[in-house]
Amino acid sequence: MTDATAPGTPTDGRHAPARLTSERGDPPHRADEATTLLTFLDFHRRTLLLKTEGLDSAQLRQALPPSTLTLGGLMKHLAMVEDNWFGVVWHDRPHVEPWASADWDADRDWDFTSAADDSPEQLRALWDEAVARSQRTVDDALAAGGLDQVSARRHSATGEPVSLRWVLVHMVEEYARHNGHADLLREAVDGSTGE
Repeated sequence: MTDATAPGTPTDGRHAPARLTSERGDPPHRADEATTLLTFLDFHRRTLLLKTEGLDSAQLRQALPPSTLTLGGLMKHLAMVEDNWFGVVWHDRPHVEPWASADWDADRDWDFTSAADDSPEQLRALWDEAVARSQRTVDDALAAGGLDQVSARRHSATGEPVSLRWVLVHMVEEYARHNGHADLLREAVDGSTGE
């Protein structure tokens, strides 16, 4: 799943962002807006890792009926969300693999359902790579002008571009909502609870 030429991959000698771990710290109580948004997003990304770490393929595929949602599906979905907002919407780039060749017409939940075919290592690598591309995009956007910059692609519902601020708030919301699902799923898998 690695592609050294994927959009967002540094080709100018920059180092890739460090691979995230599940080790979390509280976001600062007094910080500028960009720092606040980025540290809350980082916190929620790490929470997803906390909820998925140490699980095998069967555990990542385990649903909590009647829902078909799985922890592996959440991880793959959030990798797609990262690539969609920070690649497709922000830069107006085409989808990268595996999203580009997925048959979304046949299965609009392909990101969730196809995760059952992926190993824990494949899911983590896919997510890590998507997050690294997103981090580079945000770093570049902040260096170029800050939170008020707008996306290259217009929002499909409103026809208006979205600000970097809006994308970051949306990503915090997306992770927070799905981490609530992950809490319940992880408890059903092995009884683990808590943050």
